[in-house]
Amino acid sequence: MKATVYRREHFNAAHRLFNANWEDQKNQEVFGKCSNQYFHGHNYEIEVAVTGEIDPDTGFVISIDELKKYIKEEITEPFDHKNLNIEVEEFKKLIPTAENIAKVSYDRLRKRINSKYELYVMIFETPRNYVKYPG
Repeated sequence: MKATVYRREHFNAAHRLFNANWEDQKNQEVFGKCSNQYFHGHNYEIEVAVTGEIDPDTGFVISIDELKKYIKEEITEPFDHKNLNIEVEEFKKLIPTAENIAKVSYDRLRKRINSKYELYVMIFETPRNYVKYPG
């Protein structure tokens, strides 16, 4: 029997949405106030879902403590109270949109979570704006 385990965490981070190949005016037109040269921040929520068979010996799909550890080591510690554009390697060349934060988070977790499990990541940039990335 399959089940899905969910874990939610949060982190606070600053970012700037801009394409370095564009003039400031085009960045302003496309990204609006999110292209502020002095950056801006969000209180992000991340939700991770792991789906798989329930282990008959443990009753778990995955240990919640194990999942919590992976999220902490791969997402919350490296991203929390950071300027994503400057301090997180992946975003030095990748625009830190919610979509890309979800993808990077997924990629980091996928390396740690057994491929026998289905995985998805949701990033809530605001209570009303969020992205689901299923890999």
